Amino acid sequence: MAGAEAAEAPVVLQISENCVRYHGALAPVALASLAVARAAAVPVAVHLDHATDRALVEEAVHLGIGSVMYDASALDDAANVAATAEVTRWCHERGVWVEAELGEVGGKDGVHAPGARTDPGDAAAYVAETGVDALAVAVGTSHAMTTKDAVLDLDLIAELRAAVPVPLVLHGSSGVPDETLRAAVGRGMKKINIATHLNKAFTQAVRDRLAADPAVVDSRKYLKAGRDAVAGEVARLLRLLNGR
Repeated sequence: MAGAEAAEAPVVLQISENCVRYHGALAPVALASLAVARAAAVPVAVHLDHATDRALVEEAVHLGIGSVMYDASALDDAANVAATAEVTRWCHERGVWVEAELGEVGGKDGVHAPGARTDPGDAAAYVAETGVDALAVAVGTSHAMTTKDAVLDLDLIAELRAAVPVPLVLHGSSGVPDETLRAAVGRGMKKINIATHLNKAFTQAVRDRLAADPAVVDSRKYLKAGRDAVAGEVARLLRLLNGR
């Protein structure tokens, strides 16, 4: 939120299913994120990301989260469509926005899968059949990349933008060079998911702070270094993505 306010730009706070598993519960982190969003000087959305469990989606909606990604990509195509359409209908009845994924974007273990591509015709049909509000597509990225050497298919992004009537989402954006990210936005990407890159900034800042003062034991002192690093990088990225 601090980074978004510095850049004077909207931002999305994402809570993944893995994050919920780590904390042991959704409510504490969700309610904290919603409180942060309400206090922000810029528009801030709170989003449940990559939820494979419908019960978790329903809990998120009841807690007040207004946007969810229901990930049924591990199912076969017919089951994916049926499950996603039902979750979307349920969410829409409650005024909640739904993102989904057609097939796998890339391995969540960080394996770069340059051959994974979303077919524009399949994407358009999936959106029509499910009624989702946004679609995550495979155009050359992979989750959890720690190096910036992903090669995006920019022409495919433009084709998908022309074929699909809802916003396109780029997952695995941490592996994409800055100028390619800007180009992807120019070709039609509307929501850019960045996590691992921010994790790296946070971790490096904490390592540096601890190395500079091995005697420090107050976690507020070294975690502040990580928080400040993330805020600065978020501001830079938001300016980049917004063409500033």
